[in-house]
Amino acid sequence: MRYFPARVFFFSVLCFITGFQSLQAQSSAPTSIEAVFEEAESIHSLRSVLIQQEGELLGAEYFRNASPDYPYNIKSASKSIISLLTGIAVDNGFISLNETLGDYFPEYFEANPNQKKENITIRNLLSMQSGLETTSFYNYGAWVVSNDWVEFQLDQDFVEEPGGQMVYSTGTSHLLSVILTKATGMSTKAFAEEYLFDPLNIDEGGWDRDPKGYYMGGNNLAMTPDDLLKIGQLMLNGGTYNGERIVSKEWVRDSFKTYTRSNYNPYDYGYMWWNRPVGGHKVFFAWGYGGQYIFMIPELSSVVVITNSLDGATQRRTYKEPIFNFLENSVIPYLENKAF
Repeated sequence: MRYFPARVFFFSVLCFITGFQSLQAQSSAPTSIEAVFEEAESIHSLRSVLIQQEGELLGAEYFRNASPDYPYNIKSASKSIISLLTGIAVDNGFISLNETLGDYFPEYFEANPNQKKENITIRNLLSMQSGLETTSFYNYGAWVVSNDWVEFQLDQDFVEEPGGQMVYSTGTSHLLSVILTKATGMSTKAFAEEYLFDPLNIDEGGWDRDPKGYYMGGNNLAMTPDDLLKIGQLMLNGGTYNGERIVSKEWVRDSFKTYTRSNYNPYDYGYMWWNRPVGGHKVFFAWGYGGQYIFMIPELSSVVVITNSLDGATQRRTYKEPIFNFLENSVIPYLENKAF
């Protein structure tokens, strides 16, 4: 009789178990888009799910009287749009990432000299590494009721070093919208229409402005789920849409790199695009409060758009986990089966 070393035996058993679990996972994966949407319907806050792979729409479903024509307030997913517009401005020579706040707000710094603040770069703003105190969360209300959103943000003290730890702040992204306007001589909306929205046949459904008339650079842009899908496909394509170059491949690559990490969630951050592993795949995403998402899964050549409407304080605290569970346990296994 031939004997095998114990470690070989245990390795063989482990391989068998792993293989069995893999087959079991495949067998339990949704086999139809209808099954995926049945799982989606169990998330009571969910309003829409759109799933696209290899540029082909596999399915779109709307829940609880939601309409495909309704433009959702995408909340902080607006920041990812601002990042994309900044990249287009960089590509066209309007802006350099090494330019500073001092270059764009000289009047403020004449009255409030601060060399450290003046030296904060556009690159720092894009990665939420300005170091300035946040104007989100506990500071958001005071910021939005102020008469000058730019001044309010620039007045904030340093809580981190520029280029250091992430300080997530809607005021920071709003500075980018103001800089876009100053650099291009166009409002952020007009610039977006000419260089992004019109080429993608997107009609934004509303966009708030600050008391000085600047379009909000990090919140309260409204878009339909189908238009969000176009943005996701553009990024997945490396900056092209229907064969037309909208933003450089290099900008998309740099946007998806990791420069810092959230203090509140297990997410990494690029140029106003998030990323994290889900179901064994690297997933990049735009994220708006309440569950407004554009997910891009390059390994599966897929874009997934999800919109939500929240009811009650409990949902506001717990909406993220069901969405990521749905993505991991239903959407990704379905896409994996489609891909192979």
